[in-house]
Parts: sequence; structure tokens; C-alpha cells
Amino acid sequence: MLRIASLNVNGVRAAHRRGLDDWLATRGCEVVALQEVRCPLDALPDGAFGDYHVVYEPGQVAGRNGVAVLTRHRPVAVRTWDADVLVRAPDEDHLHTEAAPDDVPLARGLGAHAREGRYVEVDLAEAPITVASLYLPKGGLPADLQVAGRMRGEPDGGARYERKMRFLDAFARQLSRTRRAAARRGREFLLLGDLNLAHTRHDVAGWRRNQRAEGFLPEERDWIDAKLSPRTLVDVVRSLHPDTDGPYSWWSWLGQAYARDAGWRIDYHLATPRLARTARTAVVDRDHRGVRLSDHAPVVVDYDVPHGTGVTR
Repeated sequence: MLRIASLNVNGVRAAHRRGLDDWLATRGCEVVALQEVRCPLDALPDGAFGDYHVVYEPGQVAGRNGVAVLTRHRPVAVRTWDADVLVRAPDEDHLHTEAAPDDVPLARGLGAHAREGRYVEVDLAEAPITVASLYLPKGGLPADLQVAGRMRGEPDGGARYERKMRFLDAFARQLSRTRRAAARRGREFLLLGDLNLAHTRHDVAGWRRNQRAEGFLPEERDWIDAKLSPRTLVDVVRSLHPDTDGPYSWWSWLGQAYARDAGWRIDYHLATPRLARTARTAVVDRDHRGVRLSDHAPVVVDYDVPHGTGVTR
């Protein structure tokens, strides 16, 4: 059994103060994908990733973004879009980086995001799987839906919305290329991460009032709908929880959203069909020893993949 988790930590230092190190040490995951680590290499907490091998792409925007993949065994290969990454074994106490460009041509439109700390992927040593960690831009509202005084921030004329939609358009092409490249290497593909969008009404509490909210706009839902099919990628958590609301993975820190479980499901395991069929359980760790690790929660899936013997049919 291969236990794999995805978590937007919303700052790895803050998450450690809340118990991330203990969660990593006790949860029994073979692979953990992290997003929004928001920490330069020289500021990582001591023992930040326990006894895991770490591949860490901090990005070049101070205090923002950043992704990582933690594995029990050193990855066979590491790829990013165009960035230097930290690759470190658990018994190493020094920092070093190495260039690891993706062997798939970068889709037009992603160049502006290539060093923002949004994407990294590894080939696992313990199973024929390529695992990627993605932090997709949050975005905003289109200009025609922006009303001053009804938004948290100031209207921006739709700039953040347009930036996200350009990213989605480019990443759609990149995702297809990457999935096919994994297949050529004889590997299944698993995309983990915070997509900053919810797919269906089962993925947003109070979905009716949120239909014109960023992250649940019709065009955003159409985008993920187009990415999923029985032949390309499967939403693993939804496949195991087909008719339930949630399980949600993000809740606002404001008000009683968490207590009322008024959340959003925006953190995903998107797997190639053959791998998705091996998924046995999918749970969201809402807290750890009574403490929230982040405004997101870990999404943990057990895949029935024996170590070293390949993906079962």
C-alpha cells in the first residue's frame, strides 16, 4: 500500500509551529506533496521535513508560493519548468541546489510562471509513478463582476482573473504533454496540489451563493471538467466519495466556517485511470491532535500499489 498526501501548508514555518513535523512523523505517508511553502532555503526550520528525502522549489517571489515533494526513497528523477531546486536526503545537513529542467517542452504562456515556485515533479523509486506538486494561481473576478465595496481587495479590472485564465490555458497543454511523457517512461502520473478551484456543487458549501465567486466560476469549472475523463485523468477523491458534499479541504480562518464545515474542496489527487483504480481510501485530516495545520488540510489517499512491483491492474 502506498499512502500519498497533498497539503497546502500556507507557510511551512507556521505549519511547523502548529505540528507539521509531528504529523509527518506519525501519519505514515510514503509521499507528501506540499504547496505554498513560502520559505527561502536558508530559513527552513531545523528538521523541516523529518526523515524524508525532499525536492523543494521555493520560487523567486519572497514569501510567496513554493512547492515540494517529500519521499521515503530518493527520487529516480526530478523535473521542474525552469528552476533550481533543493534535493536533499534526510541525513544531509547542508543545502544544495541542482538544475532540473523538465524534459517536456514548456507550453507557451508558462514561461512567466516558470520560476514562481508553482510546479515540481519526481519519478518515484518505489513504484512506477511520476508525482507532481502544483500550486495554481488563486486568480480573481472578471471585470464585469467586480464591485467596489463588495470585495476584500480593490477592483483590479480583472487582471488577476485574466492571469489565472491564461495560466489554465497554458497548463492544460502542459498537463497533457506531461501525462504522455510519463506514459512513455512506463509510469503512471499523479498530479497533487491546490488548484484554487472547485469542480461541482458537491465541492463548495453554500454552492448556490458562490456561483459568481472566484474559484467556482463557470469557466473555471469547465476547465477542470475538460481535464477529467476515464481515459486521461481521474479525480481520485471524488471517485471514492461520489455523492457526498466534500470532503472539504479548505476553510476560511474567518468566522465559524471551520466549525460549521463550510469549506471548499480545492486540493486534488488527479491520477491516470490505471493508478486511480488502485485507490482504496481517501480522507481529509481536518486537524492534528486538535490543531489545524493550515487553512487547508492534508488530503490522504491509500493506493494499493505494492512497493517495487509496479502498478497493479
